[in-house]
Amino acid sequence: MDFTPTARIDLSALRHNLNVARQMAPTSQVLAVIKANAYGHGAVLAAQALDQAHGFAVARVDEAVALREAGIDKPILVMGGAYNREAVLQAAERRLTLAIHHFWQLDLLRFQRLKQPIDAVIKVDTGMHRLGFSPEEVEEALQQLAALGLTGDRPKLMTHLANADDRLDPATQHQWTRFKALVDLFDAEYSVANSAGVMGWPELQGDWVRPGIMLYGASPFIDSVGIELGLRPVMTLEGRLIAVKSYPRGTRIGYGGTWECPETLPVGVVGIGYGDGYPRHARPGTPVLIEDSRVPLIGRVSMDMITLDLRTMPEAKVGDRVTLWGRGLPAETVAEACGTIAYEIFCGLADRVRREIIDDG
Repeated sequence: MDFTPTARIDLSALRHNLNVARQMAPTSQVLAVIKANAYGHGAVLAAQALDQAHGFAVARVDEAVALREAGIDKPILVMGGAYNREAVLQAAERRLTLAIHHFWQLDLLRFQRLKQPIDAVIKVDTGMHRLGFSPEEVEEALQQLAALGLTGDRPKLMTHLANADDRLDPATQHQWTRFKALVDLFDAEYSVANSAGVMGWPELQGDWVRPGIMLYGASPFIDSVGIELGLRPVMTLEGRLIAVKSYPRGTRIGYGGTWECPETLPVGVVGIGYGDGYPRHARPGTPVLIEDSRVPLIGRVSMDMITLDLRTMPEAKVGDRVTLWGRGLPAETVAEACGTIAYEIFCGLADRVRREIIDDG
C-alpha cells in the first residue's frame, strides 16, 4: 500500500463552481482568478478546465506569462500590474491586461517603446487602502492613460472589496457608492465583484466579475461553508494511518508532551505533517476524517506526522484512508480550527504531496 499523501483535484467540481458563478452573474464576463497557482490547485490545470470562463486573473506578470507559454490564449488580467520595464514588454508581447494602481506605473508605460498598445485598467482605492488611486486621483490617471492611447473606446475601472465576507458590514455599500460615482462620471467599464461580491452583492457585478475562492469550493463568507452555498470542494487532501497504538492514562503525546491521555486510549498516526502543508498551528480537537467518521487531532503537528484520538473509532487500522479536508470535511471547518482561512491551507500544499486528477466530465 502507498502511504504518500495525495491531493485529489476534482475538475468536474471546478467547472461546477464556475457555472455557479456564471449563473449568479449572468450579464457579466467572468474572469476566473487563478493566481498563486490557482490557490494551490494548479494554474495551468485550472485554466484548461475552466475553458468556459471569459478569461483569467492573476497577481503577477510572470504568472500570466507561464499561462501563455502553456498555450492559454484567453484574456488575462494582471491585478498587480507591471513593476519593471521587462514586465511591461512581456505584457505587450503576451497581450496581457495590466491593472494600473500608481502614477509610477503610468510613467513606466510612458517610457517604453511598445510595438502594440497594452490594455490597461485603472485600479481605484475605495476602502481597502492597499493599492489604487484615490477617487480624487482617478481623473488625472485616466487623462494620462488617454494621452498614451491606452483607454480604448471606454475607460476601465476596477476596485477591490475589503469587507464583503461579512454580509452585514456596511463598508461594502460605502465602497460601492464611492466607486459607482466614478463609473457614472467617466462612463467606464468596471469590475468590483470578487467571490463574495458575486454571491452576496448582485448589484455590484458590473461588466466583469472576478471569482476566486468560490471556484475551489470554499465559501467567501465568514458565516458559512461552500457546500451550504451549492459549491463543491475541488481539493480533497488524503493520507493514511501508518500506526495505531494504545497508550495508558497520563501518557504525553508528541513534541513537547503538550497533550496528555486522560485515560487508556488508542492513538492513530497519519503520515502527513507541516512538511506536506498541513498547518503546524492546528489545535488539538481539529477534525479529521477516518473513512467517514470524524476524530480529533491530538498533540503537536510534526513535519511528517499527526496524531489522532481514536476512542470513537477503536476499529481503525493501519492503511485506513484519512481525509484532512475536502469531501466530507469542509476546508473552512479545518481552517477555523487552525485559526486561519481556507485560502491559506490551499496555498500551503507542498510539492511533495502527490496530485491526482479526477474528472467525471
